[in-house]
Amino acid sequence: MKFPSYITTAVRDRLIARVNRLHLKLRLDIEAEGEQPVFGHGRNLFHIENWLSLHSIIKVVLRLTQLHKRGQNNCHNLRVTHNEVRSEHLPAAFDGYRVLHLSDLHIDLDSNFGETLSQTVSELDYDVCVLTGDYRFLTSGSTDASMAGMKQLRQSLRGDVYAILGNHDSICTVPLLEDMNYQLLLNESVQLRRGSDTIALIGVDDPHFFRCDNLEKACDDVAIDAYSILLVHSPELYKQAASADLDLLLCGHTHGGQFCLPGGVPMMVNAECPRALCRGSWQYDKLQGYTSVGCGASIVPARFNCAPEVTIHTLHKL
Repeated sequence: MKFPSYITTAVRDRLIARVNRLHLKLRLDIEAEGEQPVFGHGRNLFHIENWLSLHSIIKVVLRLTQLHKRGQNNCHNLRVTHNEVRSEHLPAAFDGYRVLHLSDLHIDLDSNFGETLSQTVSELDYDVCVLTGDYRFLTSGSTDASMAGMKQLRQSLRGDVYAILGNHDSICTVPLLEDMNYQLLLNESVQLRRGSDTIALIGVDDPHFFRCDNLEKACDDVAIDAYSILLVHSPELYKQAASADLDLLLCGHTHGGQFCLPGGVPMMVNAECPRALCRGSWQYDKLQGYTSVGCGASIVPARFNCAPEVTIHTLHKL
């Protein structure tokens, strides 16, 4: 397995011990290509987040139209949204349980964004926090700035914090994040306990670009009758999650479009699934889902008609 040159021996050894050998090799082989390809890999043929020359063109257009500053300011207009999830399957002890959901942080977006995000979450009440990927702004290169931002953010988060990887994230950041007391779920599950009841929290690796998700392995230790929450970077696993009789899917990736027409109509969502599943709450068969529009921004640091969000999901027993 070929590790990036900047990875220390200690981090390498911890990864080998922590991650399934084939999973690690698949991830590293794609990451070793350096700047990730615009075409190929993943569920979509085209990956706009990797087309760096287009990013530069968009920035120039925004400056020429004098929209750059407005779009940048919109990135700091971070709102707190609330989503109510109701289920007969939910254990009684979890009635009123609050899940803080952060997605697509791209926390090295600019030097002030980490402070904006940290300040917002520090004032919230919740029982557990989950992160559904994309901590770095770019899709390759140094992770130093994003890891510094994640360290700052962890100081503002209380209690247990569970996280998965997105298509912008290097698997080599797993030991760094776990040293900060984020618990990474790499095609794994844990039990959340409240009183005498438990629910299953399941996390899979990125299904969009790296395609290293393994829902079957992640569900190995999940009881067949357990209420289950799946953390996945993209909504593209909705059919598999519904077939597995999971209860709630939390994801992001789409940014809700990020650049939207008036009324919040996205110009593109960059996901291979129905548009109805690409923003906010949705249902597919018996599976309930929520696709966050994200905390940060991708491609360029600007948003239009699509404010960034952190979300509190409150579970209710029917």
